[in-house]
Amino acid sequence: MPGYKPMDSIDVVAGDLGVAEEDIVKLDGNENPYGPSPKVAEALGGFGFYHLYPDPEQRRVREAVAEYVGADASQIVIGNGSDELLSIAAMLFLSPGDTMANAPPTFGVYSFLGHVYDANIRQVERREDFGLDLPALELALEDGAKLLYVASPNNPTGNSLPRDQLERLLAHDAMIVLDEAYSEFSGESFVSMVRKHDNLIVARTFSKWAGLAGLRAGYAVFPPALAEIIWNVKVPFNLTVAAEQAILASLEDRNWLEKNIALIVSERERLYSRLAELPWLRPYPSQANFVLCEVRGPAAKDVRDRLAEQGIMVRYFDSPGLRNCIRISVGKPEHSDSVIGALKGIGAGVGK
Repeated sequence: MPGYKPMDSIDVVAGDLGVAEEDIVKLDGNENPYGPSPKVAEALGGFGFYHLYPDPEQRRVREAVAEYVGADASQIVIGNGSDELLSIAAMLFLSPGDTMANAPPTFGVYSFLGHVYDANIRQVERREDFGLDLPALELALEDGAKLLYVASPNNPTGNSLPRDQLERLLAHDAMIVLDEAYSEFSGESFVSMVRKHDNLIVARTFSKWAGLAGLRAGYAVFPPALAEIIWNVKVPFNLTVAAEQAILASLEDRNWLEKNIALIVSERERLYSRLAELPWLRPYPSQANFVLCEVRGPAAKDVRDRLAEQGIMVRYFDSPGLRNCIRISVGKPEHSDSVIGALKGIGAGVGK
């Protein structure tokens, strides 16, 4: 079975390179360079009940999340990262031999989950502009695909799903799981559509916009009838008390976090413009916190490796629909300057 290959943690990278962790420019995991709200550290340090199990019904945190997204608390389930909720959806709707649809290039966990639950995966490649091939995808749903994951904005391409296309997908009988891990950077969410469609699940996370990637804090908004079933199949105590305190503190300090979102969005546009000036790179417009670039000339893997030698970590891709690409997470301005400077050095030898 093919596994999912995540990126290495910063301590492992620093150890491999023999440098200090603070000298690594880590732009491969779409993490938030500004980190969590200062109130998170205060909440974690002041919490006195780590020796007790968390609330199995997640009441306080569900109420806070529901207020944030404009849903009812009864629709919310909190997970150990949004990946857990994506996995629960596969567990609910896929039996061995069932068909799920997938729209690559996209987040590799979707295919991984299909393999875990022994499903037939119908791959419907995206168009050249990374938009969905909607007619082909609808045909897959009409032919019996029971489940479809769609990310908006999509990882690793950065483009968002138009609302009318989501409506067309929801007109079929398949369960649609909309992954909104990066929605805070696009300013658009489809959570309000969940109550109108009993075949829509919206999964979201605190990893990116709130800087809680290391605490694994995600959630999903379910149709009311389906939410009742989730509690019967979800493992109890799946959310740690540390993650719960961090979520509550983050939502109490939204203004601080939203200022950082604005900084990241602004820096994303600056990074895109700087990358577009390099003749051997083709950056794609993004509504997330990363920029995907087609590498023209050298191998993307070689570019990744040469950047790594300088302590700059990016992700590379070389798969159908995503040939010879690197993905650069948006960091602080000084991180962008470092990667652009390094890329200029690499590009000096391109074509010579």
